[in-house]
Amino acid sequence: MLMRHVALVSEESKIKMRELSGVAAALQKQATRDVAPIWQLETTVTAFEKLEDLPLDYWPVIVKDDIGDPQAAGYHEDKNGQPFALVQYSRGWTLTASHEVVEMLVDPFGRRLVAGQSPVQKQGRVRFLVEVCDPSEAEAYAYRVNGIQVSDFYTPHFFDPVKSAGVRYSFTNAITEPKQVLKGGYLSWYDSETKTWWQRSWFGTKPSDEALTGFKAPNGNLREALDRYRELERAKVMGRGEEPAGRRSAMSRRGGFQDHDMLQAPGRAAMLRETIATVSRRR
Repeated sequence: MLMRHVALVSEESKIKMRELSGVAAALQKQATRDVAPIWQLETTVTAFEKLEDLPLDYWPVIVKDDIGDPQAAGYHEDKNGQPFALVQYSRGWTLTASHEVVEMLVDPFGRRLVAGQSPVQKQGRVRFLVEVCDPSEAEAYAYRVNGIQVSDFYTPHFFDPVKSAGVRYSFTNAITEPKQVLKGGYLSWYDSETKTWWQRSWFGTKPSDEALTGFKAPNGNLREALDRYRELERAKVMGRGEEPAGRRSAMSRRGGFQDHDMLQAPGRAAMLRETIATVSRRR
């Protein structure tokens, strides 16, 4: 089994290395203790001060103070088709970072589909996009690792055909039956008969189903496109907002960081910055 390496890295952010390292440690524990046994993965999560410190085989989750277009938050691919994510350094940023790390680990390339019965009557069997945090992504269903807020995620039993007693459908047990969408979450699937993407979402008073008739699926990366479709609603339920002026966490104020004796990759750093600039100015 190939090890999956994820980097939590600062780029144009006032976050201190001490805070970044503390969150990376929590995400490493979540990945090793909680995600890996359920999804059969081996992974590392490591903090880096800047993109130039990033080893070539690490997938970066990049923390920035300003990401430009709010819909640029979340999952992307670089020019070589490798995954990376953008996270705005603001309230709720650790929940967002956890969400992106967990989904990156389970489906790095954003296109894994699982067949199952549609939640819409008379629709038959469809193919669901594997986005393990989205149905229970809201802040209300988060939990803490090392005192740091992280995201709930569903298990492979989420796609079971029927509900069974004693089965765990999400890590926190917030999801209690297959294909359930909690308030502030959503689930995406493709109906081959009508050649249409659908979503069940709960951003209003109750869950609703919607045919994404105007949605044009890209060749390959589905998660990036579908995340952007819902990004503004997702930001609210995940507790993301602007950082108050002069904000410093208690962890940040303690300050200090250690230099990394790691393989430097300035060429890759330049490529990532070019890609970030492109996705951050989309409108």
